[in-house]
Amino acid sequence: MLPGAVEVRREVIPRWPVRLPAGNAPDGIMRCRGGVLERLLHVEGSPVVVRAAQPAANRVVLGAWGPDREVGEEAIARMRFALGLDDDLRPFHERFRFDALIGPSVRARPWLRVRRRPEPFEALAWAVTEQLIEFGRAAEIQRAIVRVFGRRCAVTRLRDVPSAAALAGAAPAKLQSLDLSLGRAIALVRAAREVQAGRVDLGAADHERGWRRLRAIPGIGRWTIDMLGLHGQGRYDCLPAGDLGFLKLVGYLRTGDPRARAEEAEVRELFAPYGEWAGLAGAHALMSPVLAAGRRSSPVARRAAA
Repeated sequence: MLPGAVEVRREVIPRWPVRLPAGNAPDGIMRCRGGVLERLLHVEGSPVVVRAAQPAANRVVLGAWGPDREVGEEAIARMRFALGLDDDLRPFHERFRFDALIGPSVRARPWLRVRRRPEPFEALAWAVTEQLIEFGRAAEIQRAIVRVFGRRCAVTRLRDVPSAAALAGAAPAKLQSLDLSLGRAIALVRAAREVQAGRVDLGAADHERGWRRLRAIPGIGRWTIDMLGLHGQGRYDCLPAGDLGFLKLVGYLRTGDPRARAEEAEVRELFAPYGEWAGLAGAHALMSPVLAAGRRSSPVARRAAA
């Protein structure tokens, strides 16, 4: 794998049915070959290649190759988090399997997870790039950012998302040249500087404190914070209610018109009964055939459909 690398392997019995993602990630970071997921991570600056395979429905095998065992163990822990292998979703399924809105999906797709990022900063950075644009265009911008600012393994040719330090030092004009709007480029750089300087600790137990500081940055609103919480910090109670997929879904449910759009407050009202499971409930709701035409332009819906 990597010259002189120390290999760490772990076999995981998921706490609830799971299926590993199939296919390469749209941003080019996660690679899938022969059913084996592979990506490059950095732990305290050290590169680690992590692989995940599912030889049986109730078993996932993880391997990491890095400079030492401690780094490999941390990389595997991050991948376990990203894949949701240790999440016990039984309470959610027992409570909502006969729910009028999401019950059919809950029963048909017990393995459905909210796909996460191994590092919360990845979720924050990519949420900024996905604001108010089609998912396909956002993915193109993300791939360009990775090419210019990301880290690359010369052996595997895998690439990693840029670190907070790399984006903190980026010129907004350079990000704008990669098709990111100037306002979002400035917001991304400012957010990266907050994280790099330690003023925002995305791994701290008190998520809300970091969220408040990030919300003070122009261009970072509740949708971005909800995407960070749901996809980067494992917060199932976070629902990106302003996402186009949810606005279309609730608009249709309220009017019967597939062209209708609801208000964000109406989305939050509909999902309020799901409480601490609102984010996962949203992933199931977005599997509705009603949203087939809207998935292309909705980052949240595209992730649920994947």
